[in-house]
Amino acid sequence: MAEKVRVYELAKENNMAAKEMVKLLNEEFGLNIKSHMSMVGGSDLELIQGYFDEIEEEKIKSNKKKHQKDNNKNSKNHKNIKHAKDVEDDDFEEEKPKKKRKKKSKNKKTSKANKKQVEEKKNDGIIEIPETVNVKTFADKIGESPNSVIGKLIGLGVMAGLNDQIEFEQAELVALDFGKEIKLEEEYDAIEEQQVELDYEDKEEDLVNRPPVVSVMGHVDHGKTSILDKIRSTRVTSGEAGGITQHIGASVVDINDKKISFLDTPGHEAFTEMRMRGAQATDIAILVVAADDGVMPQTVEAINHAKAAGIPIVVAINKIDKEVADPNRVKQELMEHGLVSEEWGGDTIMVPVSAHTGEGIDDLLEMVLLVAEMRELKANPNRRAVGIIIEAQLDKARGAVATVLVQKGTLHAGDYVVTGSASGRIRAMFNSLGEAIEEAAPSMPAQILGLSDVAEAGDMIYAVEDEKLAREFADRAAEFKREEHLKAKANTNLEDMYSDIGDGELKELNIIVKTDVKGTVDAVSHSLVKLSNEEVKVSVIAGAVGGITESDILLAQASNAVIIGFNVRPTQGALERAKDNNIEIRTYSVIYEAIEDVEKAIKGMLDPEFKEVVLGRAEVRDTFKVPGAGTVAGVMVTNGSVPRRASIRLLRDNIVIFDGDISSMKRFKDDAKELAGGYEGGIGLNRFNDIKVGDVMEAYEMVEKERD
Repeated sequence: MAEKVRVYELAKENNMAAKEMVKLLNEEFGLNIKSHMSMVGGSDLELIQGYFDEIEEEKIKSNKKKHQKDNNKNSKNHKNIKHAKDVEDDDFEEEKPKKKRKKKSKNKKTSKANKKQVEEKKNDGIIEIPETVNVKTFADKIGESPNSVIGKLIGLGVMAGLNDQIEFEQAELVALDFGKEIKLEEEYDAIEEQQVELDYEDKEEDLVNRPPVVSVMGHVDHGKTSILDKIRSTRVTSGEAGGITQHIGASVVDINDKKISFLDTPGHEAFTEMRMRGAQATDIAILVVAADDGVMPQTVEAINHAKAAGIPIVVAINKIDKEVADPNRVKQELMEHGLVSEEWGGDTIMVPVSAHTGEGIDDLLEMVLLVAEMRELKANPNRRAVGIIIEAQLDKARGAVATVLVQKGTLHAGDYVVTGSASGRIRAMFNSLGEAIEEAAPSMPAQILGLSDVAEAGDMIYAVEDEKLAREFADRAAEFKREEHLKAKANTNLEDMYSDIGDGELKELNIIVKTDVKGTVDAVSHSLVKLSNEEVKVSVIAGAVGGITESDILLAQASNAVIIGFNVRPTQGALERAKDNNIEIRTYSVIYEAIEDVEKAIKGMLDPEFKEVVLGRAEVRDTFKVPGAGTVAGVMVTNGSVPRRASIRLLRDNIVIFDGDISSMKRFKDDAKELAGGYEGGIGLNRFNDIKVGDVMEAYEMVEKERD
């Protein structure tokens, strides 16, 4: 046997399911195996092999005793398998092939069946069977001969051979005839598989206390960020500026030598989905309610999200310094939503505070620590890390950036990680103050660099043993997502929508959203879905960060969807494919313009009079500093032509970083009116100098659209 083998190879050799082998190695040998891709070697491997050899020896002995009892007169002949041919006893002759199979190292199946029976006893004898299974596999699972199973099936009127598939319902009837109980085997998609294979429950003795993770929720303008700013200014060395929160942020504060991790979740209704993810990642929710305003719609949403996540709520009644403040009215309104103050005989802690003066802030923090102590929050720091993606975006300078909240284990700089369809090695890691760190323990937030793609906020992230394993899981997740996208249904595109509504044909509008920042995806998607009415359902079938690519066009083609982009542009290949397949791409720089267009379409009023025509593209091959003119780009026109009159977008990784006019155009030393395809020239942009080699200039113009 090799010096080291993967668990799935060991399972295959012993005819066991990989999941069963992982469970066996953890429970019987205490090896702390993470997944079927983990390696086993050295003395551990010898012990495991000895374990299976011992099971086989016991099986052989058991068979021998049985034969000796049934065939006393031939007992001597049963001691060695090579004497079996001299024995004329019919029963023994029937057993001879089985014993020969054992000699030929095919005993693994028998020992697997024996081991399976032991496992079944632990699981009350219930055997897991997939929805469809071939007869031979089914017979092995229930420990019966294939011929017996086939006989039972014939009795049920089912003619099935050894390799034919049978349905679970048929298998269930056969199993009952044999006195066996079966249940439907759990199936996992590629995302769930990551959790099943890469996460596990820790032993009680390995758990230690961890800091609580607190989510601050509430209605917009009720003071969530102000309270956090007040806490940070007194408890953190470097404070942060306040303002309207647009993305989920994370920070750590020290209270009486104890740490608390805070998640500051947005309050605007467009970010409801982000706030839900914040609730799911936390242990305690601080619900901020303004004493002068009372319970508002988003207050109720926050309560529902916290309850759905099963986390306790501590109410901070803010703005008590105002003359019109009425904390009792707030308590009364909260009672209508199931939150009863301790003072009024309930079990919800409510603390009057003022983010402006700082009154009650210390009391609020003490109550949070008290609730955390009661919950006995624990985690194992000495294992590979498991966490949740709090926020993710594409940074023009640093690539894919993700904010991670570590939930189990310790995350280290240099770790290989996988989250959904993104994987990579952590190149750098920063704490909530932006300082470089080497590791993050349970309950600690960290910003990481090094992922292959922008992660999905709300997805789990797992540290794994090597790059190959990370890529394997990510590739399977990517394939799963592609398959899910292609299953999406759609009916029309935005431009023709109003006429279809008038004809009573349109029932659903599918939209694909691409943006430059992850938070915008969620905000746009939620806002568009809310436009649905009784006649038309708006569905965002896909949303992601980055430029519009050919795969987006393929998805739109399969689902007949409209593509909406914010501060991003399509690749040249995507433009050509969209044109060939009549796929509509609409790009915006302001959310509300897109919402207005879709809203007009739904109401049957969309009637665009102008359309954008892309004239050509040029690639920046070099840059020059020209006195009095700034930076001039040396370009090669790769598609179409670039007229001097055209408007220009400067694209970097298909993200729009400039949109304006051409200030100068030259062919060699002479001014030019146009650069044709395949020619080189110089282009200067109006009041813009941040041009880099590899950037793409896209020339376009707005032309009046002919009406049908």
